[in-house]
Amino acid sequence: MDNPGWRETEIQIDAKVLIISVAAQMAGMHPQTLRQYDRLGLVQPGRAAGGGRRYSLRDVQLLREVQRLSQDEGVNLAGIKRIIDLENLVTQLEEQVNELREIAQAALQRVAELEAMAPFPRRDLLPSPRQTTALVVWKP
Repeated sequence: MDNPGWRETEIQIDAKVLIISVAAQMAGMHPQTLRQYDRLGLVQPGRAAGGGRRYSLRDVQLLREVQRLSQDEGVNLAGIKRIIDLENLVTQLEEQVNELREIAQAALQRVAELEAMAPFPRRDLLPSPRQTTALVVWKP
């Protein structure tokens, strides 16, 4: 059944568009729990112009993970905060590693291009013997 009054839209995972009651319902939590997690820095929603919290789908996933760690694994909230912080750090470091790999690959490609333009291969490069014009005075 198509309802002409409804448009199907795709929400980007990081778009902070969900109000607290909707995010709480999607995560299976009470809105007050979301407020507490915000105060503790576990999940940090965006803010609307009027100051209301706005959550993304990624935030809802994180809320579910916080709940799983707390209820199923028995991790306290301080431990969960540490886990989240470390996971965020790992993500940042992985992004940096990927950027550095791209830079290294580009540098290696440039070296190969420059070597291809050289008049002779690198393996033919040998250190030349040092020639000197110094005058040495010898006294017996």
